[in-house]
Amino acid sequence: MTRFSNVQTLAWPHERDACGVGFVADIQGRKTHKILEHALHALCNLSHRGAVSADGLTGDGAGVLTQIPHKLFRRELAAKGIELEKDSDLAVGSFFVSNFAPEDEVFGLIEEVITSSDLSLLIWRNVPTNDDALGDDARRRRPFIRQVLLRRPEGLDDAAFERSLYLTRKRIENRLHEVDLGSARVYIPSFSHQTLSYKGLMVAPQLSAFYLDLADPDYETALSVFHQRYSTNTFPRWSLAQPFRFLAHNGEINTLQGNVNFMRAREMVLKSGVWGDEIRDLLPIIEPGGSDSAALDNAFELLTLSGRDLLHTLMMLVPQAYEEDEQLEPALRGFYEYHAALMEP
Repeated sequence: MTRFSNVQTLAWPHERDACGVGFVADIQGRKTHKILEHALHALCNLSHRGAVSADGLTGDGAGVLTQIPHKLFRRELAAKGIELEKDSDLAVGSFFVSNFAPEDEVFGLIEEVITSSDLSLLIWRNVPTNDDALGDDARRRRPFIRQVLLRRPEGLDDAAFERSLYLTRKRIENRLHEVDLGSARVYIPSFSHQTLSYKGLMVAPQLSAFYLDLADPDYETALSVFHQRYSTNTFPRWSLAQPFRFLAHNGEINTLQGNVNFMRAREMVLKSGVWGDEIRDLLPIIEPGGSDSAALDNAFELLTLSGRDLLHTLMMLVPQAYEEDEQLEPALRGFYEYHAALMEP
């Protein structure tokens, strides 16, 4: 066992799996900047996994997903004279806006949707970046990157707060799509009171050099998921870098077209006591133009935010090969058989 700071890791020197993806976490939930540092160091050790463009510097995508760094954002809010009663009252939304999109119109529409929700908009924040860290191709295609800081509405618990954020994000996406400013022009990497995504069209060592927040000692987290992408069936884009909002996943799902069509077919009959009539605002469940991993993430967030825990959702979407397993416990077999009637793998 190797110890460093307050992090413990088990080392298997000959282990070779989960290529291109991993995570670092403090098992006691203590937030420190060291967790992020270790994740970024591990990500750099995956540079061999990621593809590089002809300019030698533009990668297929790299990123990290962390908890909200409350210390950093409290500092930003204090500079504006804004105080939060509790860290958990803060939510952060991130936006990639194409340099071909009208910024004023985009953010005007986003503010309209947020204002019509029960969320309180605290401030807009331009994410500090260093373009010199990017390759030429990534720099030419770099979106404008902005964050919105939001306050929890009165009377909502954590689950209801996260559902409100999901619903608001979907309404923003649909409103932008109505005016031809959909995911090709505006993409929302994360919109949550729990997690925050920093990612882009780069190779691993460029990530912390480009996003200056990641080098800030006030960026503290108890967990960090990281991913280095090798694009196969989709052209590299800033929006397709990972992690996504829930998952970091190596794709190539060979049933993708069927999965997307099945989800689209069941949209008209979706019902939920959690969402009620508002479930119509969540459509389409699978965002057009995404990768197979992005589609899986879309399905994952719907099921999780509708009341299932993470493990339950994962076992529904990626069940083990249970049919011919004679040693499988009857209760577990029953779980898989029941959910097979609700959703295909």
